[in-house]
Amino acid sequence: MAFLKRLGFFLFGLSIGLVFLTIFLKKKSEETGTEFCYFPNCRTLKDIRSKQITYAEGINALLMKKELDTTDINNFLNNGEVDFGNSETKAGPCKTYFIEGLVKDKEATLKVKNCLEKAVIESISY
Repeated sequence: MAFLKRLGFFLFGLSIGLVFLTIFLKKKSEETGTEFCYFPNCRTLKDIRSKQITYAEGINALLMKKELDTTDINNFLNNGEVDFGNSETKAGPCKTYFIEGLVKDKEATLKVKNCLEKAVIESISY
């Protein structure tokens, strides 16, 4: 059998396998809510979202004044970009992360302290 013919069969089989794999994984993620996070940004945000979230006094004041909303914080934790250059990822029991995102169409940075049991939203800067 010629090399090009074998290559054609291989590529045809590979494409069919990729289509089935894509359909299977898409269906699994929709049914169970499973999220496949392989990149550091996604894994960090997923880890923070999976813990009990508490707010520091400054954030509680902004929430009471209605300058900040919990949906804004959830938007940070779902769509934000973690700034690993400024974050303290090697710190003791609690790591500090700076998450960049948008609040009411303005760029902002959220400071989150990620401990073993909980995540504390410490501050936000515009």
